[in-house]
Amino acid sequence: QVQLVETGGGLVQPGGSLRLSCAASGSIFSINIMGWYRQAPGKERELVASITTGGMSNYADSVKGRCAISRDNAKNTVFLQMNSLKSDDTAVYYCNGKHWGADYWGKGTLFTVSS
Repeated sequence: QVQLVETGGGLVQPGGSLRLSCAASGSIFSINIMGWYRQAPGKERELVASITTGGMSNYADSVKGRCAISRDNAKNTVFLQMNSLKSDDTAVYYCNGKHWGADYWGKGTLFTVSS
């Protein structure tokens, strides 16, 4: 079993920044792909960014240029830094791990962008 625990979240003003962390624990030493998804009210869950153990990253068009994902393979931890926040970034952010066909999810953390 794998557990993913997110930290971060809260309330930020427009134009501000967020940094989220997700630590994985359990039976898998290094998860193949770790990433972040988000779900805004009334919308479907969508990919924000993902990163492989080799450091290859992928970003949603809506966050390209203002978002950076990184990971510490030794600690099985993934980070998300997002700048120039907009109200559209308000959502519950979920940590995700993909490993040989299996999908693991954190419980999610709410991030609100509002003045």
